[in-house]
Amino acid sequence: MISDEIRRLHELHQAGALTDAEFEQAKAKVLASERVSLDKEGRSSAGFGPPPGSFEAKLKSLRRTRRDRWLAGVCGALSDGFGMDVYAWRLVFVLLTLVTSGFGALAYLALWIFVPEE
Repeated sequence: MISDEIRRLHELHQAGALTDAEFEQAKAKVLASERVSLDKEGRSSAGFGPPPGSFEAKLKSLRRTRRDRWLAGVCGALSDGFGMDVYAWRLVFVLLTLVTSGFGALAYLALWIFVPEE
């Protein structure tokens, strides 16, 4: 809960672990992360972007992986982001490349360019 986090920050501040500026900055971050607004459908959202767990939020959080890569880490990023096995993503790109006259390779190249590395 937000009150528990602020209480912990206050205790750290009182103990001297946080300066006045650090305490104010941390408190502002906690309060900003808890701001909730309602969108047109009445769903709550954080007000700073897409709702957590949505498709858009998953796309924005994609990062090309360094640990599970053959070429650029695109399939590893998709695997982390969407929960599908990395080999299944590789198969999807190979099949798309073969069946659609290279669209899979073009899509992979676009993701390589536009998805940042972790």
